[in-house]
Amino acid sequence: MRFNLKNKNVLITGGLGFIGSNLAIALVESGANVSLLDNLTPNQGGNLFNVYPIKNKIKINYCDIRDSLAVNQIVKDKDFIFHLARQTDHILSLKNPYVDIDVNIKGTTVLLEASRINNPGVKLIYIGTRGQYGKAVKLPVSESAATNPKGIYEVTNLAAEKIVKIYNDIHKIKSVMLRLTNVYGPRSQMKHDRYGVVNWFVRLAMDGEEIPVFGKGKLRRDFLYVDDAISAIIKCAIKEVCYGEIINVGKDHGETFLGLVKEIIRASGSGSYKFAPFTPERAGQEPGDFISDISKIRKLTGWIPKTKINEGLRKTVAFYKKNRKNYW
Repeated sequence: MRFNLKNKNVLITGGLGFIGSNLAIALVESGANVSLLDNLTPNQGGNLFNVYPIKNKIKINYCDIRDSLAVNQIVKDKDFIFHLARQTDHILSLKNPYVDIDVNIKGTTVLLEASRINNPGVKLIYIGTRGQYGKAVKLPVSESAATNPKGIYEVTNLAAEKIVKIYNDIHKIKSVMLRLTNVYGPRSQMKHDRYGVVNWFVRLAMDGEEIPVFGKGKLRRDFLYVDDAISAIIKCAIKEVCYGEIINVGKDHGETFLGLVKEIIRASGSGSYKFAPFTPERAGQEPGDFISDISKIRKLTGWIPKTKINEGLRKTVAFYKKNRKNYW
């Protein structure tokens, strides 16, 4: 993936996590000067090994997104800020909602205020989630669909997105607001099942264990390989027409969970599956089928996802087989 961002100064919050680290690698390859902000909160996916290929080409700021004194300094002189830092554990959000509210909403506001005061010319790309829609009324789901999120994590992402939009409209902090679907691939956390369902299923298959398929496995999702997600994020960042817009990043067709699991077992060469009832936590937040309408991003940037599910899973399995000790 090649883009021309030579000598552009870029900040990625949550840059040691799954999407942040893949984005950092792509931006370094594109010639950007990349800085990361991450506090390496346990079980949130931050992993220094994620940026091993570029460790001598980036600057890492070990601090919290809520630390206004630090963030005020870090945002200076940046051309682009990609904002991914947040609390991502869906189960934790049910048990202790205050963390989501503090990190996801306050942290985003700290970043925006720092930008307004110290770097009002910066361009900000907010990475949200398709979970902000909640249960789909009709498929595919377009950006004009109602937002009725079913969990605290999704509510706080939606609130943060709305704050970003206010700063775009009132304070002229140019911003793109993205809503990503289920992303999978290399560099995701693999230690627990509290988020990143595809990668967790990959681990179970690689360990020769049974994968629980909730219900009858007929639920559909538009699973997106991480390289395609990164390409979409960067294309939206460099296209002026995207600023001020809410944009879906996903696929216009989906796979059933049962079909996904069968592909994972095929790619791994091991594992099995069993049908299982939804846990109370998952049942309460389950939004049903979801497929993204990506006509808007296609029109604005020309982006389309290129990686088929079997190809993406083969690449994912190959990465974790090679680097298992750094993720298990």
